[in-house]
Amino acid sequence: MRSRRNIKNYTKANNMCGIAGFIGWKSPALVESTLDKMGKKIRTRGPDSKGIWASDDGSIGFVHQRLAIVELSDAGHQPMVSDCGRYVLVFNGEIYNHLSLRQELKNQFGLQAEQCHGHSDTETLLRAAMLWGIEETLKRLVGMFAFVLLDKELGTVCLARDRMGEKPLYWGVQNGTFLFASELKALKVHPSFVGEIDRSSISLLMQHGYIPGRNSIYKGIERLSPGSYMRLEVETGDYTLKQYWSLQEVASRSQSKKSEKEHLADLEVQLKETIQQQMLSDVPLGAFLSGGIDSSMTCALMQEQSSQPIQTFSIGFNDPKYDEAIHAKKVAQHLGTNHTELYVTAKDALDKVPEIASAYCEPFADQSQIATMLVSEMASKSVTVALSGDGGDELFGGYTRYNQALSLWGKISHVPAFLRSVSAKTPLPISGLNAAGGIVGKQMLGDKLSKGLNLMTSRNELELYHRLISVTAHSGSIVLECDNREPTSCYSQYDREYPALSVKEEFMVRDVLTYLPDDILVKVDRAAMLSSLETRVPLLDHRIVELAFSMPIEHKVRNGVAKWPLREILYKRVPKALIERPKKGFSVPVRDWLKTELRDWAESLLSEQRLRCQNYLDVERVRGMWREHLLGKRDWSYLLWNILMFQAWLEEQ
Repeated sequence: MRSRRNIKNYTKANNMCGIAGFIGWKSPALVESTLDKMGKKIRTRGPDSKGIWASDDGSIGFVHQRLAIVELSDAGHQPMVSDCGRYVLVFNGEIYNHLSLRQELKNQFGLQAEQCHGHSDTETLLRAAMLWGIEETLKRLVGMFAFVLLDKELGTVCLARDRMGEKPLYWGVQNGTFLFASELKALKVHPSFVGEIDRSSISLLMQHGYIPGRNSIYKGIERLSPGSYMRLEVETGDYTLKQYWSLQEVASRSQSKKSEKEHLADLEVQLKETIQQQMLSDVPLGAFLSGGIDSSMTCALMQEQSSQPIQTFSIGFNDPKYDEAIHAKKVAQHLGTNHTELYVTAKDALDKVPEIASAYCEPFADQSQIATMLVSEMASKSVTVALSGDGGDELFGGYTRYNQALSLWGKISHVPAFLRSVSAKTPLPISGLNAAGGIVGKQMLGDKLSKGLNLMTSRNELELYHRLISVTAHSGSIVLECDNREPTSCYSQYDREYPALSVKEEFMVRDVLTYLPDDILVKVDRAAMLSSLETRVPLLDHRIVELAFSMPIEHKVRNGVAKWPLREILYKRVPKALIERPKKGFSVPVRDWLKTELRDWAESLLSEQRLRCQNYLDVERVRGMWREHLLGKRDWSYLLWNILMFQAWLEEQ
């Protein structure tokens, strides 16, 4: 297979890395222009340079948009072709242990330093895949990544994604062409792209506020699962999918017999090493600081290993119900960081709403996305890389909903099933109860009681947890021409899969498999990439994840106190009094905004004429919920936001 190495090589422009390409296309005259268009669609992921590679016959093409973090010279340019010309690589992410991997390769294969053209992790990854093979290389990598590797001699293309799903990678076959990209928007400009919307994915969006699992909003396009790789045969189009790392396998292992003290020591050592590795950068680096346990611990360990004050960033709201910036500032002062905070008004947040649909390549409705976009934009003015504290709640039992689900099950499980069934069918005057509750200070009492009754028919703790966190479990489907049953997701499997784990730990496993990669990491990745900011998540280093699941639950949640090991590590460095307080979350008052500042915008997207023309949603139900919300009879803010994010995304298509 002969090839054109680089059709174009755009030097410095302004972007984090994004990759895209195709295999098996038969329009050689359009290769260059098509790859150029695909790259432009993901330019904010990598504005520093663009690289294009295509085979001589135009049937295979790769494009790479680069945000230079390590190795700023042209030696890190992609697509990267091996010296022998056999392999071509496009890679998005960071390999934190690439220097030690280089040394291993040198020791094992006698590689000399002068054989390497630069110091980039891309070159390390390429050489490792050549010499160790894909699977062995993947098992050795420590990092966040998505990459595609062509082996011209074998006629294969491999796609791979990091263990926890920090970096995105979509793929699918459209009109006979295999397409891949970091974001859907790059696929859409390819002439082979079909773009038929999957109604079951709309239903999942309504249920969760995001589209979980391998699904995407389009039929025939899916995400490569975290911890997996694909091998595609170029000639036949046949492919195989394989897991090289499995959270399910990690969770199924016997837990360690080490003492609480030993577990804590192991975790602290690994956190220090991980954060030290993730601070490797040739560009300015900082961290998000909310003042909570996870971000404060991350910043404390960063500052401990830095000879200069690290840069930290917080966002504040003038409404004290939502503001945590004052607490973050106190933590920053104690640590001695170079702290930047931005207090935003309702207008600042509202101005971001029109950008959401273009920032997220498919409809996405986590309400904290606005605040994440704002803090990312602020940080990007000072740094190119920011570390985040995400992951602590899922790994160390931090969500209050875990205890809430167990408490509720403890109460209702003693009630005979037939009585629970009768209770669940009892009609409630929800609007009247909401009105009465407002008088006595119990906001939206009717809505809460309605959801509570829906939980009554749960068969076990897992089903109750699913219903508790689902937006539509108590309101039914509103998607037309779609099965009214809830679509299958990780959460809707109600049989215990990990008998050695406690029920709370099983909740945590499900969140790590779905909520974490498909909501939290998507939210942060897309918001940061909009501002060409790379985010790194130390707590999701797979070695820390494996340590967390090796601990018994009593070492993670001690005497009812969640995230106990993280607290102990943090309190060595930050006074407990600066941290201990109720958590407010990272959100904005969408419920009230829909009645006021966002009313006209929402009304336009929810107009009867528009809904009928689109023919995706039940017009009467959507309009009815909108009226009830405006009148204060019901709180439909979460479901309405899910609907509005779909509508806004649809308008962009």
